[in-house]
Amino acid sequence: MENEIEKLIQQGGEDTTYSIIIEKLKKGRVANETAAEVAKKQLDPLQHDVFDRIKRPDRKVKIDPDDPDFQPTENTVNVMEGSVSPTGYRLEPVARVAIALQKLIVKRAVAFAFGNPVELNAEPEDKSQEDVLKALKRVLYDVKSKSLNRRVGRNLFSCTEVAEVWYPVERKNKTYGFESKHKLRCAIFSPLLGHSLYPYFDEHGDLIAFSREFTVTVEGKEVRHFETYTSNLIYLWVQGLNGYELVDGYPKKIEIGKIPIVYAHQPQVEWADVQNLIDRLEKLLSNFADTNDYHAAPKIFVKGQITGFSKKGESGAIIEGDENSEASYLSWQNAPEAVKLEIETLLRLIYTITQTPDISFEAMKGIGQVSTQTMKLMFMDAHLKVADHQEVLDEYMQRRLNIIKAYIGKFNAKLGSAAEDLFVEPEIVPYMIVDEAAEIKIWQDANGGNPVMSQKASFQKAGLTNNPDEDYEQYKTEESSRSSFSVFEPTPA
Repeated sequence: MENEIEKLIQQGGEDTTYSIIIEKLKKGRVANETAAEVAKKQLDPLQHDVFDRIKRPDRKVKIDPDDPDFQPTENTVNVMEGSVSPTGYRLEPVARVAIALQKLIVKRAVAFAFGNPVELNAEPEDKSQEDVLKALKRVLYDVKSKSLNRRVGRNLFSCTEVAEVWYPVERKNKTYGFESKHKLRCAIFSPLLGHSLYPYFDEHGDLIAFSREFTVTVEGKEVRHFETYTSNLIYLWVQGLNGYELVDGYPKKIEIGKIPIVYAHQPQVEWADVQNLIDRLEKLLSNFADTNDYHAAPKIFVKGQITGFSKKGESGAIIEGDENSEASYLSWQNAPEAVKLEIETLLRLIYTITQTPDISFEAMKGIGQVSTQTMKLMFMDAHLKVADHQEVLDEYMQRRLNIIKAYIGKFNAKLGSAAEDLFVEPEIVPYMIVDEAAEIKIWQDANGGNPVMSQKASFQKAGLTNNPDEDYEQYKTEESSRSSFSVFEPTPA
């Protein structure tokens, strides 16, 4: 059976040079490459607009000719005296306040989506399927799937796309419950890691090829590489003087008969709808900081004629004036409250629109003791956001499990049929702070006031010991000793 890349080559006509093939594969790109670069800039507070000296220039301050920083710029006419006198200026840095709200929005989205492990729902029908499920869980444990899921979420929410590749490495082991010559590994591809991703879908929306473009530094020089995965082969090209050339040893065979790539894409970054609000907030805070700096030293307004000032060394600040003069401090009456209101409004809108709970200490300190049900209501918006993400993530997780099962079937041929027949459904459980005591009481009441778990299970659930099974057996021994006595033993006086 001819592979997908060969089909693409045939569709290109007689000219089947590698460059033509690569350009055809690049046309399948889903995400906007420019958008990924913009997203990376927005994630870095030091690259925000408030640090752009064109969009927010330093302030020009007029200075006197005898100032050491004087820089003559132009001549102006003194109308009163009819003379020409030079004027100058100095550049005074303005306040630049940037807030990493984009990172915060992504962190909260990742925490609620993957704060709990992804559950695996399966009903093995025989011993072989149970062995497959055991091996599947062990693979996920070895690649630290909890951290892997968070990395996937962080990259997807930050730059709209992410991919992972599963590949075997030669290493004899019995980790998966059977003897195997290989172990399974996983790597992430993402624009944040310097990869350009090019999925290629057919007219039915099925992934028939996946490519990534990346650079490798060789002898101090960056060399561009282009890697393509199909259901049968892996291709790797390197850009040379005469275009792309196929690397020695390629193409390589893919044993599982499917593309070992999991790919996900969402239309926009998590903060896309509030980017203008974040820009406004940073501008507002920067201007407010400038104003605070200006008013840090009290300003005195004098009405009438000043006759003298206090000399250096005198205690107090004395200003002398005639009988009709008045002096008062300049104060900012209404503006601070208006600025504060706008800042609070902007923050509230940013949190609301992005469905991001404000769980800062300042926001939560006045809440007091709340029930689990109240917590669920407080975090409902965040959970609805997770439900929206599941439209993409459920398919992503399902494809991952199918790839792992296919490799298990290749590592152990006896489990090939069972791996194909076993259905495992991933379930994303949104994170929630749970009042365990209240939860246990609810279930106890539903159970007629009786315990809802065994003593052994409670030992394991508590997690207070490294060996709960051994401690439980010790507990039974001690309990048996306390509940029995000898008639020959003296009783305490």
